[in-house]
Amino acid sequence: MNYFNFFKYWRTVLIVAEMSIRTQLSDGFVLFAIVFQPMIIAILALFMLKDKGGDFAMFVVVGSGLTGLWSSLLFVSGSSISVERWTGTLESLVGVPTPFDVIVFGKNLANVFQSLLSMVFSYALAAWIFGYSLTLSQPVLFFVTLLLSMFAFICFGLTIAPVFVMYRSIQQWQNAMEFPVYILCGFLFPIALLPGWTTPISYLLPPYWAALALHGTSTARMPFQQTAFCWIMMILFSLIDLAIASQLFKFMLYKARVDATLDVE
Repeated sequence: MNYFNFFKYWRTVLIVAEMSIRTQLSDGFVLFAIVFQPMIIAILALFMLKDKGGDFAMFVVVGSGLTGLWSSLLFVSGSSISVERWTGTLESLVGVPTPFDVIVFGKNLANVFQSLLSMVFSYALAAWIFGYSLTLSQPVLFFVTLLLSMFAFICFGLTIAPVFVMYRSIQQWQNAMEFPVYILCGFLFPIALLPGWTTPISYLLPPYWAALALHGTSTARMPFQQTAFCWIMMILFSLIDLAIASQLFKFMLYKARVDATLDVE
């Protein structure tokens, strides 16, 4: 994977993202995963914390948005290559001059961008139904963190998609992989409430650092040094994920061409 391809083919990335958004807006499953499920989680959590104050409400708003982001990444981005196989377009996409990983990057960008709707709807719920007046304590740091989080999630999605295609038995565990990440990454409550042996697992998950920084910058409870450390960890994991994805895409395409199984389910 040539990292400069993402800049060289930036128009392709945006076009693929636009087409993916147009397609997925009519998909009931996608709408449920990125809009309705996070709304349900937000309503339940805000109802339980309705007397705790604005900071707790903001924590829930950010956390419920992250649940939609992870669900979209797991189910939509993870199956992005498989969907092309089911619709019979995978061979054409692999055969075009544009690198295949650039196309998948654009699809992941669309999924992550759409998932931000979860945070917007959760904010609206908190403000309207429960009467909270929510403000970002560190808006500049929050939006910088949000951009880095989007990039980290996209890169993480690039490692998931080829794995689900090559090892279809893993794809059967998609549902089981959803809620453990909610818990281990501290989307809706701090990982300090979990047993100590789970902490190293959380540190190895890129969404954990995104959640930690987003929660911290939205409530101003995190020093800038700690926020910067989270940024460094997200960038580091993004580079690692891109390196892993590079090898996975090469192996996937080589295996498909040698075994002639590109269009075989």
